This record gives sequence, structure tokens and C-alpha cells, in this order.
Amino acid sequence: MLYRVSPILLLLLCACAQTQDYQRPPAPVAQEWPAGLDVSGKEEATKTHWRSFFVDPRLQALISAALENNRDMRIAIERIREARAQYRIVDADRLPSVNLAGSATIGSTPADLSGTGTVINGQRYDLALSNISYEVDFWGRVASLSESAKRSFLATAQARRAYELSLISEVATTYFQQLQLTEISSLARANLASRESSLDVVEKGRAVGGVEDYEYQAARAAVESARNDLDSVDYQRIVATNKLNYLVGETPSDLPPGLDLAHQGLDASLSPGLPAEVLLLRPDVMAAEQRLIAAHANIDAARAAFLPKVALTASLGLASQGLSSLFNGTAWSFQPIISLPLFDGGKLAAGRDLAEARKVIAVADYEKTIQMAFREVADLLAARASLARQMRSAQINEEAQLRRMDIVLARHKVGLVGVLEVLDGERNLVASQQSALQTRRAQLDVAAQLYKALGGGA
Repeated sequence: MLYRVSPILLLLLCACAQTQDYQRPPAPVAQEWPAGLDVSGKEEATKTHWRSFFVDPRLQALISAALENNRDMRIAIERIREARAQYRIVDADRLPSVNLAGSATIGSTPADLSGTGTVINGQRYDLALSNISYEVDFWGRVASLSESAKRSFLATAQARRAYELSLISEVATTYFQQLQLTEISSLARANLASRESSLDVVEKGRAVGGVEDYEYQAARAAVESARNDLDSVDYQRIVATNKLNYLVGETPSDLPPGLDLAHQGLDASLSPGLPAEVLLLRPDVMAAEQRLIAAHANIDAARAAFLPKVALTASLGLASQGLSSLFNGTAWSFQPIISLPLFDGGKLAAGRDLAEARKVIAVADYEKTIQMAFREVADLLAARASLARQMRSAQINEEAQLRRMDIVLARHKVGLVGVLEVLDGERNLVASQQSALQTRRAQLDVAAQLYKALGGGA
């Protein structure tokens, strides 16, 4: 008996099966950067390769080695291969599956069981394309699962790019820290030598009664203070070097000479553009959006699971009683199957609810990522402007302390000031020099971090 499917039922099924187009949520941030920030710039980060941005040859070699040898970077690359393989596994369900199977059956039936009173020997040989199966994806369930896996793969690829930018920035900032500590170490070493020389002079003056004991003790304390500062800086430099070696993975033995802090060439400011244009190009934001699209596709798949599933199975092969006549006979079968879930204890409904909850989470994660990106860029733009002003003040202070030190030494030479004034001048000069180095290094750090925050063209 044949049953006709109601046209109304078909229309309802088609309506239920229609997928909803993905709509990108509006960015939950302002359309412009906060007032008062310096948004001028000469270069777009997304169009600037890191080799063009970081001009120090030694730093370039270190970044290149890190991208090749860093273990976390290797893990990120393999995550892409893992996600790509997972996508291919899911996407393969959209194509028919075919298996080739061969079998042989040889048997003997005793005479008292054969029904003929004689022993019956039998054999059968089969060669078949068996289990040819294909799901007719009327409602887009398989296609939605494939789309979800594809978007998860793309999100993984963007996550790898985000880590690549983070690694480039971290190698650069650690390198700048190492340069700063190296230059401070040189200053501390020169300061120690100067104070040791002053202590020798004071000791000789004390021996002949020309220097008071309190001046001698002050000079002696100044020497030990300088020695303590040098030991502390050398330790910090070793720690920074160890961190840099860890980030690089395998430090090349033939590194080219590098530049000092003052000649790193990162003064050319990057243009932040408009938030809506820049933030959506950040790899972490793009990865969050791909995860959101994957969650959207999973909802379509969960809804389609409520609808009838149509599967086509078939087999085509050869069969005979003798191996020599195997290719003389053919056998085939075709079996279409339609199934409609009626009762599963709420499993499908729970799957749909799970998919919808995960989409809400993905939307919140996407919006949070954009908000964090906006805040990061705004903070770095403010820091860039502030540090530029601090650098000008630090340079003026250093020049003033150098001039003051020259005056103090000249006055000390003619006996107008004592040792304490010289020690005070040296202390202020070293402090101003270290402050200038610290500010310059902070400027370089902000430049490297802003390159990452604006989605640099790694």
C-alpha cells in the first residue's frame, strides 16, 4: 500500500529545515578612539611586515629563529593540522562511502543431513562493492556540521597567527630589556670605577689629615652601593637573556651585530585607523568570529536532526560457486531508508539547547574580545603619547645633570666643594641616565605591543 505525504507536512518540514543566515553582531565599542588620543601615524600595521618594522638585524634574526624553533609556535602549527584533519573527517560525510569486500565460503553437509542421502560439498565466492551508503542531506544537517568544522579550522588558523604576533612582540620586548640592562650595566661599571677612584683619593687625603672621616665613610659607602647596583643589574641581565633564549628556542650562533636602544628606529608611529576597521582585522577577533560562525552552524545542524533522515544503501558485486566462474554472475541490492525520530528521551532537544547556549557564549566571547582589543589599543596610544613627553623631559634632565657634574668637578678641583657634592652629582647623573634608558625602553615596548595590538602583518 502506498501513502501520500501531505503537501502541508512537506511545507512545514521545509520551513523547519531552513537555516538562518549568519549576521555579524555589531561591535560593542565606540566608532572612534577616545578623545585626546594621538591617532596620527604613517604606517598601517596590517600592511607592515615585521621585518620592515623591526630594523635591528640582530632582532630580526632572533624573531626568525623564534618563529621556527619556539615550541609553543610548533604546537600552534600542529593545532592547525589537527583542525584541518578534523574538518576533512566531517566533510567526508557529504560524500558516499564505498567498501570493497571479498569472501569465500566452503562447506560440507553429511549424508544423513543433506536430504539426498549423499554428502554435499559446496563452495561460494563473493566479490562486492558493499555498504555503498549516502545520506541525502535534504535539510542541510551534514552541510552544517561540515561548516562548523571548517570554521573551527579557520579559528585555529587565526589563533596561530595571533600567537605568532604575540611571540614577535615578546621577543622584541625581551630583547629591548636585555639591551637596556646591558647599557645600564655599562653605566654601573663605569660608576663603580669612578667611585673606587674617588675612594683612593679620599683615602690618601685622610692619611695626611686633609679629609674628614665622615667623607671617607661616605665615599666607601658609595663604592659598595655602586657594586651592589652592578651585581643586581648583571643578575637581571642574565634572567632577561635566559628568557630570550627560551623564547627563541635555539639561538643562532652567528647572530649579526645589533643596534643600541637609541637607534632601533621604531619612532615612526603606526596609524590606528578607525576601531571598526582595525579591530575586526585582529587575528584574535577573527578567531572569535569564526568560533561564533561555527556555533551558528551547530544550531542549524541540531535543528535539522529533528527532521527525517534519508539514507541510500546499495551493494553491487559478483558471486558464483566456483572461483573460475566468479565473473559470470552479478548480484546487487538497493535499499533506501527514511527515518524520523519519534522519541529519544529529549536527547535531540537537549542537543539543540546545548548548541543555542554555546552560541550565546560565543557571541559574548566575540564581543568581549573586541572590547578588550579596543581597550588595549586605546591604552597603548595613550602610553605612546605620554612616553614621548617623558622622553623629552628625561633627555633635558640628563643634559642638565651632565652640565651640573662638569661644574661640580671643576669646583671640586679648585677646592670649592667637597667629596660629598661630587658623590651627590654622580648619583644624580647616573639616576638621570638610567631614567632616560628606562623611558626609551618603555617607548620601544609600547611600539612593539602596538604593532601586535593593531594586527601587524606578520
